Amino acid sequence: MRRSPLPEGALDATDRRILNALQEGFPLSSRPFAEAGEALGLAEGELIIRLTRLREIGAITRFGPFYDAEAMGGAFCLCAMQVPADRFEAVVTLVNALPEVAHNYERAHRLNMWFVLACEKPEGIKRAAARIERETGLKVLRFPKLQEFFIGFRVAA
Repeated sequence: MRRSPLPEGALDATDRRILNALQEGFPLSSRPFAEAGEALGLAEGELIIRLTRLREIGAITRFGPFYDAEAMGGAFCLCAMQVPADRFEAVVTLVNALPEVAHNYERAHRLNMWFVLACEKPEGIKRAAARIERETGLKVLRFPKLQEFFIGFRVAA
């Protein structure tokens, strides 16, 4: 897992246009990559190749929809752990292997690993956190959402 900035020049102007445009949405059609590519002035295959490369170099960590687990009867929960530096890579690998982990961040703080659990049912949060604790021997602190705020977060590439 890459946790440092991309090298200078890793993204060209077309990569940046792709990243900026696809944060705004992706077509729901029989040929979505062709449709998105056309809007960007790219062939379907070129868009797919570029997205694959962006994933491989770590410019994007995933490409796909973001589902609202709560709207579908599930649950989200922000979690944090205090992971010893010498175990960080092993623990992050274990945590990220769980299908319930939506995303994971390293922080320069006593609580140095933050991640989101997304489960099909609310009780899945407790089970997933308990599994992580059992497999790592480390406490998982859970911070359930009290109120949701939509901020429309976008990152300009």
